[in-house]
Amino acid sequence: MNENLMIKKILNQTKSIAIVGLSVDTNKASFIVGQFLKENGYKIYPIYPKFEEVLGEKIYRTLDDIDQKIDLVLMFRKGSFASNLLPIIIKKRIKNFWLQLGIFNNEVQEECIKLGINFIHNKCIMRELSLCKTKD
Repeated sequence: MNENLMIKKILNQTKSIAIVGLSVDTNKASFIVGQFLKENGYKIYPIYPKFEEVLGEKIYRTLDDIDQKIDLVLMFRKGSFASNLLPIIIKKRIKNFWLQLGIFNNEVQEECIKLGINFIHNKCIMRELSLCKTKD
């Protein structure tokens, strides 16, 4: 499946998104994207080491702390951090792993392909969702 079709399928099937690195700073990309996703009907689960709440949602310390079903993990951390998240994604049977624009991890990409986990990196989910909406 080509990447654009995969992205459209992911965005259409996703209902819940864990956002790793969702900052409370309203000027940060992670906050802007998280707000956009919430406004577009997604249930978001912010993951951040500090604070208790952002965008009206409880902040979790780790992906492991979330006991709800997660459809997609969106990461706003250095690419190497994806290696830390992958075992939890596998354990929780999360089907989609997305590294935000400017973030790469080729090793994790290869692992995800082997495991049947949809993997996107170096793409802005907000931009891709906007593109999908304009094409519909």
